[in-house]
Parts: sequence; structure tokens; C-alpha cells
Amino acid sequence: MTGRFILIRVLAVLSVLLGANYIVWRWLDSVNWSAWWIAVPLVVAETYSLVDTFLFALTMWRARERPGPQSEPQGTVDVLITTYNEPIDMVMRTAEAAKRIAYPHTTWILDDGARPEMEARAREAGVGYITRSDDWTGKPRHAKAGNLNSALFQTDGEFLLILDADQVPDPLILHRTLGYFADDPAVALVQTPQWFGNVDEADPLGSQAPLFYGPIQQGKDGWNAAFFCGSNAVLRREALMQLGIVGYVRDVTDSTRRVLRTSEKVLAKEIGRTDDEDLRRELVDVRSAVGAARARIDAGEPIADVTFELRGVVDEASRRLVARDVDSMRADLAAIAQLPLERDAELDAVVVDDRGLDLLVETDLSPVGSIQAVGQLLEALRIDRGDEAQPVLPLATISVTEDMATAMQLHALGWRSVYHHEVLATGLAPEDLRTMLTQRLRWAQGTLQVMLRDNPLVKRGLSAGQRLMYFGTMWSYLSGFAAVVYLAAPFIYLIFGVMPVSAWSTDFFARFIPAFVANQLLFVVVARGVKTWRGQQYSLALFPVWIKACWTAFANVVLGRPLNFAVTRKDGRDPSGVPWREIWPQLTAMVLLVVALVIGALRVAVGTADGVGTLVNTAWVAYDLVVLSVIIQAAAYRGPQPRAITEGES
Repeated sequence: MTGRFILIRVLAVLSVLLGANYIVWRWLDSVNWSAWWIAVPLVVAETYSLVDTFLFALTMWRARERPGPQSEPQGTVDVLITTYNEPIDMVMRTAEAAKRIAYPHTTWILDDGARPEMEARAREAGVGYITRSDDWTGKPRHAKAGNLNSALFQTDGEFLLILDADQVPDPLILHRTLGYFADDPAVALVQTPQWFGNVDEADPLGSQAPLFYGPIQQGKDGWNAAFFCGSNAVLRREALMQLGIVGYVRDVTDSTRRVLRTSEKVLAKEIGRTDDEDLRRELVDVRSAVGAARARIDAGEPIADVTFELRGVVDEASRRLVARDVDSMRADLAAIAQLPLERDAELDAVVVDDRGLDLLVETDLSPVGSIQAVGQLLEALRIDRGDEAQPVLPLATISVTEDMATAMQLHALGWRSVYHHEVLATGLAPEDLRTMLTQRLRWAQGTLQVMLRDNPLVKRGLSAGQRLMYFGTMWSYLSGFAAVVYLAAPFIYLIFGVMPVSAWSTDFFARFIPAFVANQLLFVVVARGVKTWRGQQYSLALFPVWIKACWTAFANVVLGRPLNFAVTRKDGRDPSGVPWREIWPQLTAMVLLVVALVIGALRVAVGTADGVGTLVNTAWVAYDLVVLSVIIQAAAYRGPQPRAITEGES
């Protein structure tokens, strides 16, 4: 254990302990309850930040710096370059560099735009070309995940190097990564950094993310939780296929159980209502068959066989009862036809709509209609996933960011991941603020979708460390709400003199300053010369983006509203100019903070404000303004000077 690593652990402990000491004191002794409407949100925001500090400290506790794989590279490889509408010249530059990768492999362009010119250029260059088959027509496409899932069934390499259309690979990328799979047969993923060649030294858009593609991923790697970032990664095909099959079986099994439970409820209701002994006997027999089917599925019998036999029982019962109650059956079938029994494509699960199940239980059907309804439910359970292009979908499709969701599923199945900290591909970052905001919004939305649909804290198969590592990334996107409070509190004090703390006393400074200093020192030591200030700025300055992501992800997952997928622009600046509608909250906040500074100074001058409190909040506002100023820099940014990117840049 190196001296630096020991220092990181010491600072991690101090940051958490001093932060906890400050927060406990804030809750118990310093909340100004007479102004609870700002005092409580502020202490809640500070508590959120303490949790954030704890998760960061825990991440760095086991940071792992790998020297490289011990084994020689081996195995067959497919290089998959995903594209939708990116410029063809850009895609071909990446494809031609991929062809020059030194390790034997096959290069494929996965063109989700199905462009004839793209196909012609690929064939001319001797590069494989894959687009989706007609089976995908009219079916859920699942964006990039669907593109990759389609290609998995048209290629056969043991390993897959996945590259975005702009990520030009180093010729040695496979030599530097494949050995990890031979070192450990349980490794499913090797992720390398994403690095951008069109970023200025100042990086006003904060694209490089050196803290994430470095210390944070190394920290997660120590907990076996380094995750897939969508590009510049090598994955084991066997692991992905296992993931697809397990997910398929699990989804079909879960939805079948739900349908059978509903069927039993429907039949039990009718058994209790009918006075006809023949009908009762028929219904009891069908219900017994449904119960037996559930027991057989729980025992592990094949679902296809069980449901096929059960449908036969239901069909026979229906035929025997048709002649008895034709009129009521017609009315029931009309009612059944109106039930919402569609499949939820966004969830990518073979399910019957919950509304349909609930409504079916509540609907007054005749005994014959009840049996017909059970048959309708069983028909909706076609295990060939007839409303999907392919029954097995290896990459997760529960989120617009398939990468994190897929990695978490792999970890839950017991597979391992590796973060290899060496730049082995060079890409293109957004060159304007509008594109950057769109990209960050998509990342946040996708991460929050995963949290809402498959929360790592309760996910089976993950270790405690993995749960917290995944949750830490998701937790960070809730910072927009805390940011609003951090901007509002000093403004309210300087304008109205309302104090969120009971007093700006020695107790306050004696607790706050040591906690703040320890936290900042931890970042400095962890970063080790890496520039992290831009990332800290954007964590606060993009508060409207984070809040919008929270709302839209919630609306999508809980309320069923659609969530659009936007491909990041890679062909230069967006010609539409500065996105004033997207950044007006930050600009408004800056104006209000400047007004607060002026009014605060005037209140001190006329003797109506506390000097210490005004000084503290003036410094606070000044910090907020410096942080928010990155938005103005980004809005004024006109892109980097044009320069060529060669395959040797890494």
C-alpha cells in the first residue's frame, strides 16, 4: 500500500467524520426553525452532500491501479462500430483505423440508418456491413442497444470491441485489453477511457471528465463495479448471451406467474357466483389446472410446455360450454377485446398490462366469459416474443443508456469487470453548448431510468460494495435540487436578512471549515494533478438539466410518458446558435445573485444587516457566480481549431 493510498484513506475517513460532525450539529443545534422554509431545505441539501462525500470516499477506499493484463491476447474478436446518422466520412475513418488494429479481428459497421452510401463505402473498404433485418419493422427498436443486439446474432466472435462512430482506435487496443479475459475467465467487460481529440486545453464544455475516467472508475474497479460506458470497451460474447437468455427466461416466468394468479382470481370469483353445479364443476377443474400450472412453473418445468397444456384444458372447457351460453359469451368477448392487454415495449418484458389484469378481475363476466378471458391471457403470453424482433435481447433495453444497465446485470450474474486506465481510442466531443446539454440530459435520464426500474440497492446478485458503487452514480444526478437550495439560501439572506442557521457563530465555523477543507483535500489528492474544477462547476451549473432528467425519467417510468433518444451531434457545431431557452435558469440565477450582492452591501452600509453574516453570504454568492460563469464561457465557445485526428493519437 503506497503512501498516497494511505493518505487517501486518512482523508476519506476525516471527510466523512468531520462532515458527519457538522451535519449532526446542524440538525440538532443550528437550524433556524423560525425560518424553516429555507432552513430545513438547506440542512437537507447539506445532508445530501454528506452522503455524496461518503459515497465518493467509499469509492476511493479500494481504488485499483492495474499494471496491465498478465496473459497474452487470445480469442476471436468482432469490432463493432455503431452508427445512426453520423457523417459517413467520420464512420469510415473509424472503420479504417479499426481495420488496422494489430490483433486479428473482423470489423463491422452497424448502420442503424440503413444508408446505401454507407454500405457501398464499407464494401469498398473491405469492412463488414450490418443493418437490421425486416424483422425489426414495426417492432421496438431500443436505439443503440437494439442495434448491438441485432448484430450479436449476425456475428460470431468470442469477444466484441464496441466503438462509437467517432472513436478512432489505437492499433494496440486489443493487445492491451484481451489478456484480462485470459487472466480471469469470469471477466465479462474491459472498459478503457473515452478521450477526445477536439477539446481545447480550457475545455469549456467539460467533456474530458478526467476524474471519472481515472480515479472514479479505478475506485469502482476495486469493488468490481467498473461499468460499461458505451464505447471503447471489450465484452465477452458468452456473458452477454447468458444475460440475454437469463433475462428472457426471467421476464417470461414472472409475467406467466402474474397471468396465472390473475386467472385464478377471475375463476374463483365466478365459482363463488354461479349456482349451476355443472358450470361450477367446470370452473373448479379449470382453476385446479391453473394452480397446477403455477406449481409446475415454480418447480422449474418448461413454461412453453406448461402453458401449451393449460391452453388445451381451457380450450376444451370453452368448447363444452359454448352451446350453453352463446349470447352472454358474445357480450363477454366484446368486453374482453377492449381490455388493455398490450405489451410494454419500453420495459422490454413479456408482460400483460397491469391495467388489463386489474380490470379483468373487476369486470363482471359470465362463467363462460371467465374461461375465455383466461384463454385470452394465455394467448398474450406467446413465449416467442412475437412483438419483439428477436426473443433474446442480450444488452439491457430498460434505459436510453444501455451501457450501465447492461454492466449491472452482468455483475448481478456474477461476472467481473476491469477498468484499464490507458487511452486507446480518440473521439470527438460536442463542440457547442446545445449539443453538450442534450448529451448530459440523455446520460442523466438513462441513469435515473435504471435507478427507478432496477434499483441497485435492492438488486439480487450484487455485493454491498457494488450496490453502493452503482447507487453513487445515480445519486449524483439528484444534485440539481440541492443546487437550487445552495443558490437560494445566500440570496434570501442578503435580500431579506433571513438566516437559515441560528447564528454565524464560532461553533459554525469550527465545524464547517474543517469538514470543507478535508473534503477539498481529498479531491486534490485523489485527482493528483488532474484538472477537476470544470467538473465541479458543471455539477452545480447544470442544475436545470439534472432536475429535468429527474422529472422526465420519473414521468417515463412511473407515468408511462415517452422519452426521446437523441444521438449526440458529431459533425461540428449546431448551427442554431446559443440555446437561450435551456440556460435561462442559470442566467437568471446569476442576475439575482448580483442584485443580492448589491442589496447586501447597501444593508450593511445603512446598518440593517449583520456584518459577519453578510461577509459569509457574500463569499458564498461569489463562489456561486464563479461556478455559474462556466455557462457563459460555454455559450460563447466557438469550437476548437480544426485539426486532424490520426489513428496514432491516444
